[in-house]
Amino acid sequence: MNKKTIEDIAVDGKKVFVRVDFNVPMDENLNITNDTRIRATLPTIKYLLDHNAAVILACHLGRPKGERVAKFSVKPVAVRLAELLGHEVKFAEDCIGEPAEKAAAALKPGEVLLLENLRYHNEEEKNDPEFSKQLASLADVAVNDAFGVSHRAHASVEGITKYIETVAGYLMEKEIKFIGQTLANPQRPFVAIIGGAKVSDKIGVISNMIDKVDTIIIGGGMAHTFNAAKGYEVGKSLCERDKFGLALDLLKKAEEKGVKVILPVDVTIADDYAPDANTKIVDVDNIDPEWEALDSGPKTSALYAEALKDAKTVVWNGPMGVFEFDAFAKGTEAVAKAVADSSAISIVGGGDSIAALKKTGLSDKISHISTGGGATLEFLEGKVLPGIAAIADK
Repeated sequence: MNKKTIEDIAVDGKKVFVRVDFNVPMDENLNITNDTRIRATLPTIKYLLDHNAAVILACHLGRPKGERVAKFSVKPVAVRLAELLGHEVKFAEDCIGEPAEKAAAALKPGEVLLLENLRYHNEEEKNDPEFSKQLASLADVAVNDAFGVSHRAHASVEGITKYIETVAGYLMEKEIKFIGQTLANPQRPFVAIIGGAKVSDKIGVISNMIDKVDTIIIGGGMAHTFNAAKGYEVGKSLCERDKFGLALDLLKKAEEKGVKVILPVDVTIADDYAPDANTKIVDVDNIDPEWEALDSGPKTSALYAEALKDAKTVVWNGPMGVFEFDAFAKGTEAVAKAVADSSAISIVGGGDSIAALKKTGLSDKISHISTGGGATLEFLEGKVLPGIAAIADK
């Protein structure tokens, strides 16, 4: 962690631009259904307020694609943030131009302002220099506390750093320290659990993890591609037949490195992709050609739990099955329980894994739950994240 943080700069009496990740889910009545991302940034905001800064928050919500779309206004976020902070949050009807400039100029130390959705302007995602400059002009210094968008070279994340000193907030610091240091110097045995639908989404992660871990557990839809590549019948299960060569290459790489790979040995199969489908548990060499595997089976869960029992470091990204349907959530729930029960340093990233954890009520047993989706994946792949690279070095 050789990056400057909010504790390395003077903020007393200064206007501080803070890029946050408040891209939260909402229902059709615009009620926020999960405020985890807002809560995650509270320590940074509170520190700045306690140190007499005027706090200007900027975020995006959804994909308005450069249009002012009412349902993507961040106004409801300002209301929720005020409740969580116990502090008034002012709101500017735009993030640049007169509404933002007037609101920022009037903001006093100890006050908080939230700017309207950055992505109402296409210039944000295009990393437009003029747009970056306008954002920078609102403040004296900037803070990046939005790990979840730091794999994108956007104006508020990367462009702004060319015009104003940018440091890391507490959430960003925690993400870099936890994931970065764990990958650089893990306590062993180190186990990675990689799930999700497609091998193609996680090639980089699996390949990078084989270089670092002692054991890799591969579950979810992508496991069928590996098993099919090994010659098993997978029926109508999700399977990327064009990735067989890649799957076999990854297995060969693991073997050469002495890394143990655990794939499902039994699965829950269904006659339909539906919550009320007929199901049965079969070994992987006995899948009916007309059925599809939607979860790992109990023997597989036992293998996973055994591998996790003595682990000292665990990284988990992606579910083991279609956990949204209760009938196919058992594999994912078993992994969540095994990770929670282990005494390992555990890092969980990716929306589906986090949702599965929440469902099991075991979130508080995890060392670090990453707020990033794509950002966490790219970090685990060993890629340089532009938003992190652009933060000022110590």
